[in-house]
Amino acid sequence: MIAIVEYGAGNIFSVKNALDHLGYENKLTDKKEELEAADAIILPGVGAFPWAMNMLKQSGLVDTIKEQSQVKPFMGICLGMQLLFDKSYEFEECEGLGLISGYVDRITDPGLVIPHMGWNKLEYVPECPLFEGLGDNEFVYFVHSYKAFCDDKNLFAYSEYGSKVPAVVGDGRFVYGCQFHPEKSGDTGLKILGNFAKLVK
Repeated sequence: MIAIVEYGAGNIFSVKNALDHLGYENKLTDKKEELEAADAIILPGVGAFPWAMNMLKQSGLVDTIKEQSQVKPFMGICLGMQLLFDKSYEFEECEGLGLISGYVDRITDPGLVIPHMGWNKLEYVPECPLFEGLGDNEFVYFVHSYKAFCDDKNLFAYSEYGSKVPAVVGDGRFVYGCQFHPEKSGDTGLKILGNFAKLVK
């Protein structure tokens, strides 16, 4: 079973609908015990980083998320990906979950429309298991104004929008993050979600 963290800051139903469509058992939950019992966890997120972190803290799930992300497949989506990092500078400096080294800051490349909203080509590292079965011309759907800054070792895919925008990040073990919305990225996104679900042992 894949648990989708319900903490008041996520686009949870589109993620659930995508997993339902793929045929993977899943559940929306805000319960520690259900996250611990799940085979994998997805952390969605929309909105502002400080607000979302505050919602997570109020949920009482921060420690559980940190613990479970070290023992089973874990994916953050959109703002949920950004929460994986050490901190963000959205509105104010705010501590994140610290599951991946790096930080989040505003996209400042000159001449760009912000928020970044639309389809961009995915340039990816083929050996990452999330990309099994993908071709050379895959596009995914973004909606965001902030992006991650991290080491190359944690960068599994990027898209170009003025400069490189980290699209998929990870810790090299269990944790993955997608800046784009796989659940809104057509067949490409569904393949990525399906490959994540297949990581369950």
